[in-house]
Amino acid sequence: MITPCLPHQNNIQQIGYKLLSMLDFQGKKAENVEKTLVSACLWNDSIENKSSAYNVSPQTVRNYAEEQGVEVVEKLLEQVRKISLETLKGEKEIDISIDWTTKTWYGKPVEGLGSSEKGNSWNYATATTKHDGKVLLLAFVTQVNGMTKDDIVKILVEQVVAMGFKIRLIALDAGFYTVNVLNFISQFNYIIGVPVGDVKVYEEFDGEYMTNSKRHKKDEQVKFRLLVYSREKMKRKKEKVVYFARATNLDLPKKEVLKLYNKVRSPIETSYRNIKAFLPFTSSTKFVFRMLIFVLAMVFYSLYTVFKSVVGREEFRSLLVLLFPEDLLNLENSLVNLLKTLINTIDLFLRR
Repeated sequence: MITPCLPHQNNIQQIGYKLLSMLDFQGKKAENVEKTLVSACLWNDSIENKSSAYNVSPQTVRNYAEEQGVEVVEKLLEQVRKISLETLKGEKEIDISIDWTTKTWYGKPVEGLGSSEKGNSWNYATATTKHDGKVLLLAFVTQVNGMTKDDIVKILVEQVVAMGFKIRLIALDAGFYTVNVLNFISQFNYIIGVPVGDVKVYEEFDGEYMTNSKRHKKDEQVKFRLLVYSREKMKRKKEKVVYFARATNLDLPKKEVLKLYNKVRSPIETSYRNIKAFLPFTSSTKFVFRMLIFVLAMVFYSLYTVFKSVVGREEFRSLLVLLFPEDLLNLENSLVNLLKTLINTIDLFLRR
């Protein structure tokens, strides 16, 4: 029996097989390691917790990931790009949004590649585009120590161009506002958030502006169209006017620029929330391992986008869980707990 409005069971099975084949680890315990990683993603659980269900130790999973992770990540990223290319088939020009997300952990700080200066977070940047209601991942980079904001933007743009697309518009948030980034993106149509404190314009504004960075010479400064907007915020029952700004080279009405920026950029936040919904946990702080599990979560998200129009994220997750018999006990327990919660809630209401 096939549930109406859900993906065909054969399609779900194909996705399950595809996930395992994408990981492509080599070795006697390879299949156990792959199932552990996939299962941890499906349950948004820790690698260490899930390893026992597949008769493999957490250290073995870590060893496989750390020794073969770079090659596996490359293959996973290739599959992510393939999914996006198939969805965008026929498209030549696209609008892209660039942003980064941070995954923080609490514990002993880690120095070196992949971590922030304080050593308690890993930063990942992506370039996405929205097509037919789907937010598609196009490019990915892990931010490493010493990498500048314009380095991140250049790497992501190069990856998108290498896929054969012409970039029609780039949207970035205020975190990328630097002279070097402005210089680079000026070759495209762009809209970028601007910290009002940097430009110090606290009124409605639409006009030319020149950067005044102390780190750059006069001939290195960038001239652009600055748009400053105002909105009222309620703070302790008192109205307060706040200002926010955008920089652009578009010749469009002020309101249209803001509308276009929100249209192009807003979906990237949704994509990060959905990626993190599939992101497993681990006690490992190794660069390769952390990158591997984030990219694997990206793969889950990309596969989910294929069925987004007919199934929700949690339904998609549940359908895939059914392909892994070792996890069915967990699924049964989850349903029992859900039922107990529902019964207790109804009982509380009846007692009122």
